[in-house]
Amino acid sequence: MLRRIAPLGLRTRLIAAFLLVATITAVTTAALTYQKARNAILTQTQDTAVSTLRDQIEQEGMQLPVDQKELQSRVSDIAKRGKPHPWTVFGEYGTLRASSNISPATSTVVTEALRRKVTVNPHGAFQRVEDRTGKPYLVVAMPAVFARDGVRQPTGVVFYATMPLDAEQATVKAMVGAAQQGAVPGLAIALIPALLAARSVLRPVRDMRSAAQQLGQGRLETRIEVSGADELAGLARTFNETARALEHSVAELREAEVRARRFAADVSHELRTPLAGMLAVTEVLDEDAERLDPDTAKALRLISAETGKLAVLVEDLMEISRFDARAAELNLDDVDLAEAVGKTLERRHWDDGRVLVVTGPAAELRARLDPRRFDVVLANLVGNALRHGSAPVRITVRTGPGPDGDGERLLIEVADSGPGIAPDVLPHIFDRFFKADAARTRSAGSGLGLAISLENARLHGGTLRAANGPDGGAVLTLDIPLEARA
Repeated sequence: MLRRIAPLGLRTRLIAAFLLVATITAVTTAALTYQKARNAILTQTQDTAVSTLRDQIEQEGMQLPVDQKELQSRVSDIAKRGKPHPWTVFGEYGTLRASSNISPATSTVVTEALRRKVTVNPHGAFQRVEDRTGKPYLVVAMPAVFARDGVRQPTGVVFYATMPLDAEQATVKAMVGAAQQGAVPGLAIALIPALLAARSVLRPVRDMRSAAQQLGQGRLETRIEVSGADELAGLARTFNETARALEHSVAELREAEVRARRFAADVSHELRTPLAGMLAVTEVLDEDAERLDPDTAKALRLISAETGKLAVLVEDLMEISRFDARAAELNLDDVDLAEAVGKTLERRHWDDGRVLVVTGPAAELRARLDPRRFDVVLANLVGNALRHGSAPVRITVRTGPGPDGDGERLLIEVADSGPGIAPDVLPHIFDRFFKADAARTRSAGSGLGLAISLENARLHGGTLRAANGPDGGAVLTLDIPLEARA
């Protein structure tokens, strides 16, 4: 299995790019310098050799026909005045051959291509060749000519001067070696500006990353110090403008939220007193409803029922306001869970077979929690199951490991026998006043029951989850630690 290579960091990539550019620049400059210097060295050598050989031949008069002795004499004289390095000279005239080294009379580095070239060029020709051992040579071919009517005419005598290029080759190799030796220190020196450049580029990036983290943690007053006028400075200014606008918007939203919560709390508080009086009156009227005519009795019972719903709504609003104000507190006690579940069902008259309790191994289970808040959570879950699902409703009390393996947790599942929760409704099941059916404007609940239950679960250090069972029906699971802490 191939392992995926982790991507390189921005700092490493910047330094690598800087060094790559420096390397390419150094190599290109060295190559061009080498090429120019090599050509200059070789050109100077060959120009000097060609000019010297031409001058020597033109200074010597050539009487035709030339015999072997004269040809050998001329070759020896020319060989004594070689420039810029000593050379070996060969002469050819018809079938005659002569050499300044006496033997052999011809050279292996004098090519047929050079012989053909010099026969058509009275000004001479040259070649750079290598012998069989790879040694470089400069070979200059120069014909002896005479002037006829101002036109240079060949005499048939051709002199070949062969000159080894060992010194030039050594000079070129020394240049290459110097370039190679200077490359490593040059790259090491280039690393310093690469680090400085990477630091200057990455510093604002790090500052922006830190500022973004602080902004994500809620520190909306975070700003970045802007310096310069480059693209990073423009990005920093844009970040500051965005943070400033976000801070303003969040401040407005928080003020609006505070006003809304205060309004709900104030209204709920102000409604409690008149509602208490209304509830007392409706209770008295309910006792006398049997003695009234049917229409009046029906209206009276409707008023009584709606007043009760209003009282529940006001109490729920007061409770959710306490959570919003973070004023809710836990009053912990050691609770027998089987007994606590039974009391919740008995108080609401749900012990008539519509609700089944499955405790199993947890029959003797005890937990440390707030009994009143536990009663509220369980009553909301069962009431929601009966109201929006159908009987029978199963309550399963068990324990299980925490999500992070942090010890045993108390798990209470409330499952109904209804059609379940629609997928588009499931994410909003704990939202305040959320209605799965927009046409349903009236219900027996306040629309805050599940939201209050979730807040109570969080207050215990747990959570509340909603899902659909494998066989249908909604399943709501209360997950809290066995040892809640106030």
